[in-house]
Amino acid sequence: MQAVTRIGGAPPVRIIWLRTVACFAVSTLCATAGLAQELTLPESSPAESLRNRYEALREQLEQSPLQPGLHLESVQRSQTLRGDVYAVVDYPFPTVSDAFSSSAGLCDALILHLNIKYCRAGLEHARPVLLVAIGKKTEQPVSDTYQVEFDYNINTLDANYMQVKLDASEGPVGTKDYRIVLEMVPVGVERAFVHIQFSYTNGFGSRLATNVYLASAGKDKVGFTPIVGADPLQPQFIGGVRGIVERNTMRYFLAVDAYLSALALPPPERFKESAERWFAATERYALQLHELDRETYVAMKLAEYQRQQLALRDTQPPPRRIESSRVAKTDSSPLRESIRAAVR
Repeated sequence: MQAVTRIGGAPPVRIIWLRTVACFAVSTLCATAGLAQELTLPESSPAESLRNRYEALREQLEQSPLQPGLHLESVQRSQTLRGDVYAVVDYPFPTVSDAFSSSAGLCDALILHLNIKYCRAGLEHARPVLLVAIGKKTEQPVSDTYQVEFDYNINTLDANYMQVKLDASEGPVGTKDYRIVLEMVPVGVERAFVHIQFSYTNGFGSRLATNVYLASAGKDKVGFTPIVGADPLQPQFIGGVRGIVERNTMRYFLAVDAYLSALALPPPERFKESAERWFAATERYALQLHELDRETYVAMKLAEYQRQQLALRDTQPPPRRIESSRVAKTDSSPLRESIRAAVR
């Protein structure tokens, strides 16, 4: 259980878990109050809302049982799941905003996630999109993945605020309203406050698939929020669909953080180092996030990254239709052909 006890000092294990559950209970109550308050407050700009959120979360961030400066919460409303990670990162705001001001940086971060197999930006009917292949946690050809087309928007209307929003009406396995949002504001000169939101709505097909998963491979998997009322000496964490959304929201945050941590390296070494750091970060939360050994994960990601880079260099990939219900579409735009051509 060491993965969620990165709290300073070395008190007895019993005290650590008492503090952990207490901190999470307070965080959950505050988060719920915050969500309710959002419904009654007058509208404010996205930048102002994020700065207000930072002020409201300062105590929880400082006392986080995950690690100082990191707060995670989730909510389920009917069939809609949402996870939110708020974190203070030790990089100046210009560094963070510049890193994700282009689709190249965003794709290089996203592909660190176990389930992301390919990412490419382009235009569909004159609108910017990000075409992302989402698949299994293990090595997999692009032809066997789910192809998700995100509307891709960057909001930099405020000089001290940036938002990157990915929005897809249809997600993998029959999900709907599939969204990933990254936003940030400066915290002083040397740090930034980052918010990552991951949300989707389950449709009929995805509900069936999720139920099968939770009854088999995912039955013992948990999220990060302790179950209220559980024995503090033997803490238990939420599972089910909230556990799923919490694990994946954390994976996306760790991908962003790992990408930022390797920016100082030259491009040839940068991706490998970010993959190494992403894996090391997930192992700090091994109870929730461990899936593969380091060698398998890094080798898989390097192969996927190389496949992605080769496709990006080919500005006019040759058409290659794949007979797959997951990837094949009725249209044959250059962007869609590029992901088909990525199959090797």
